[in-house]
Amino acid sequence: MTLNSESPSTSNRDWFFPSQSFNVPRSPARRFFSPYPRTTTSFQNSSSNFTSPLAVPRTLRRRISHRRRIQNSAGATTDEIGGNSNDAVLIQSEDCPSSGNKTTTSAHKKYTDFVRWRMACVIAMVVMCFTSLLHKNFSLQYQVSDLQDEFSTLNARLRHCNISDSIDIIDSTPEHNISSASLKITALILSLMMLSLPLVFIKYMEYISNVRRQLDNTTEELSLNKRLAYRVDVFLSFHPYAKPLTLLIATLLLISLGGLALFGVTDDSIADCLWLSWTYVANSGNHTNSEGIGPRLVSVSVSFGGMLIFAMMLGLVSDAISEKFDSLRKGRSEVVEQNHTLILGWSDKLGSLLNQLAIANESLGGGTVVVMAERDKEEMELDIAKMEFDFRGTSVICRSGSPLILADLKKVSVSKARAIVVLAEDGNADQSDARALRTVLSLTGVKEGLRGHIVVELSDLDNEVLVKLVGGDLVETVVAHDVIGRLMIQCARQPGLAQIWEDILGFENCEFYIKKWPQFHGMQFEEVLISFPDAIPCGIKVASSGGKIILNPDDSYLLQEGDEVLVIAEDDDSYAPAPLPMVQGGNLPKNLIIPKTTERILFCGWRRDMEDMILVLDAFLAHGSELWMFNEVCEKEREKKLTDGGLDISRLANIILVNREGNAVIRRHLESLPLESFGSILILADESVEDSAIQADSRSLATLLLIRDIQAKRLPYREAMASKIHRGSSSQGSWREEMQQASDKSVIISEILDPRTKNLLSMSKISDYVLSNELVSMALAMVAEDRQINDVLEELFAEEGNEMQIRGADLYLCEGEELSFYEVLLRARQRREIVIGYRLANAEKAIINPPAKTERRRWSVKDVFVIIADKE
Repeated sequence: MTLNSESPSTSNRDWFFPSQSFNVPRSPARRFFSPYPRTTTSFQNSSSNFTSPLAVPRTLRRRISHRRRIQNSAGATTDEIGGNSNDAVLIQSEDCPSSGNKTTTSAHKKYTDFVRWRMACVIAMVVMCFTSLLHKNFSLQYQVSDLQDEFSTLNARLRHCNISDSIDIIDSTPEHNISSASLKITALILSLMMLSLPLVFIKYMEYISNVRRQLDNTTEELSLNKRLAYRVDVFLSFHPYAKPLTLLIATLLLISLGGLALFGVTDDSIADCLWLSWTYVANSGNHTNSEGIGPRLVSVSVSFGGMLIFAMMLGLVSDAISEKFDSLRKGRSEVVEQNHTLILGWSDKLGSLLNQLAIANESLGGGTVVVMAERDKEEMELDIAKMEFDFRGTSVICRSGSPLILADLKKVSVSKARAIVVLAEDGNADQSDARALRTVLSLTGVKEGLRGHIVVELSDLDNEVLVKLVGGDLVETVVAHDVIGRLMIQCARQPGLAQIWEDILGFENCEFYIKKWPQFHGMQFEEVLISFPDAIPCGIKVASSGGKIILNPDDSYLLQEGDEVLVIAEDDDSYAPAPLPMVQGGNLPKNLIIPKTTERILFCGWRRDMEDMILVLDAFLAHGSELWMFNEVCEKEREKKLTDGGLDISRLANIILVNREGNAVIRRHLESLPLESFGSILILADESVEDSAIQADSRSLATLLLIRDIQAKRLPYREAMASKIHRGSSSQGSWREEMQQASDKSVIISEILDPRTKNLLSMSKISDYVLSNELVSMALAMVAEDRQINDVLEELFAEEGNEMQIRGADLYLCEGEELSFYEVLLRARQRREIVIGYRLANAEKAIINPPAKTERRRWSVKDVFVIIADKE
């Protein structure tokens, strides 16, 4: 054991009090640790089972002991304790005082610092070695995997190749493994760089923006980030497929990054890694099969990105479906139809118009009608569903849009429609016609052109010229106000004519048709007149005159090549020529002498076209007739309005104007008029309330009831009926009988705008009414089906030319005479008239185009015939 020579006290203590032998076991509390080396054999043997807290390796311990010997300046003495001696080994404790403590403490401090630095270096070396070993482990793992793949590949190739070829492949394997490992590392680094590139780009943009803002503080410029965000916003908003394209690019980018990352951390090929990345994107649950830290980290990242992609795709698909359904619901989708009827606008006439078009298309198995108006599609469909009539196979398609916008017109296939109907708006006449004019301008501006014709409903006759000037040959106009006014005058002069016009204009019974028949070339019109058992010819469309239609031509007219025949028939395919029957007309019983007598007519209310109605009446009535005008417009203002409308009162040849001012719904105002003396009374829809159909009809109905009641009390049969009422008859029945008796004495024509009011007047049978909206809708439908019919209607409504009339049977036959319808027709031709129907004395309705025209029947002079004849 080695002892310090400078510690005599310790030496003396050990000699007087010898320590125990090392062979005796010690308690753990008495063990000491000495930094000095133990050289004695007995000491080493006794301490062989002792374990130091600092488990220093044996080689390192030898180096530390050698350096400690060099640092001790005083030296050391070594005593060997041999074999069987019982000398005790004295160990100098650090706590024991000695004369050399300062030197020992300094050496120990230097030794401690040296140990610390050495330990730090050792730990650093250990960490570096561990990292290197870890990296080497991964590299070896990759190489082993590659070797296994190559080994399996070589085994497969050895079955088909010779040994020399396999040896060449084995020689080239190490180089391939090295290139594959470097390629995987490159792919992993590339994927990380691509993933961090957007973040770097955004930070760079922020840096550039901050630098520019610091350099130029005077001007306010938007940052590059805001500009970039604006460009992206414009791209996503402007291009319709921007969002799906962005989603596709993001999906492909995620698959590519995931494939590169998987290629860097797995042993699969790049194609397999890309496919595996796609499975992670498509199904996030596939990443549970990944093994290893690297593959799991990449698979989780790709699966998380796939969930984001799937959420974005769900949002886009949901928005697209919602937008599509919203477009269908609001009527913004395109109509892909041909040869359909297009209706532009919405008004009270639409229901009657759709009904007539459905009846007209019934023979074709149904058609297609497209309605476009500035209303919500659902509201239009709901209103059409409430209409109480059968569409007979015709489908009605509603679209929301403006007829003034070309894009909306193209949306309803305007260029492929066979007919376009422009409805007048409810309200101010001038504004409605101005909008119709703009609509015609839009229609003429369609680049593809129009296949069909345009039917325009106007409210004022003065605007007809302007619309035809803009539309040219494509436009056919129907002036609703003018048509109704002329119909009211005709029906007032000839009671029962309103029902006949409904039969002629509507498609439910008989209507006008024009068709070419080559077998009639060279035949006279008199022969053609009796050639159709199921139709009545009433005119010729002359090809040599540019398609002009001649109503009621001469019997001697010879049909030329290209001429067409105008007939009244039930349908366009319900008639055909037949062999000529053997018919002789005979002679008329008497000459047609209808002397004109003076009449007294009352107008209740004021219309915008009052001057036109006055001119028509002046042409029809006998000299000395009186026209009473009863309304709330003062007399001076009436004269001013008539003069502004182009009427010169001083030039009226046959009628005398009588002005009365009052309210037509106030009984005392009506009682001031000689109502019992008027042969015809016309109740007009007043100009002040014509914008509201219900209000105008309520006013007209109240006026009608008041006039009938006043007439019933003033007529001579009032006393005879009083006794019957006093005997207890019901007041309702007597009231209705009085009204019917009064209607036999005079004719009252009411201008009705709402079809619902028609039922009230039909049940009471107190007025020979005119349903204006329904008649105008019939005329629009007829012109839409065949634009040539508009020329026929214009002539029948005009002041000159031919018109529809009702005449007594006594002008054509004698009482009880048996004649066929063809014989009556030939007799009427002696006066250049065409008989198109009749009404028997005990019948309520007239029969137009009667069947069995060659069968004889017994006629009465109380029967009436419906004819087309010249107004003169």
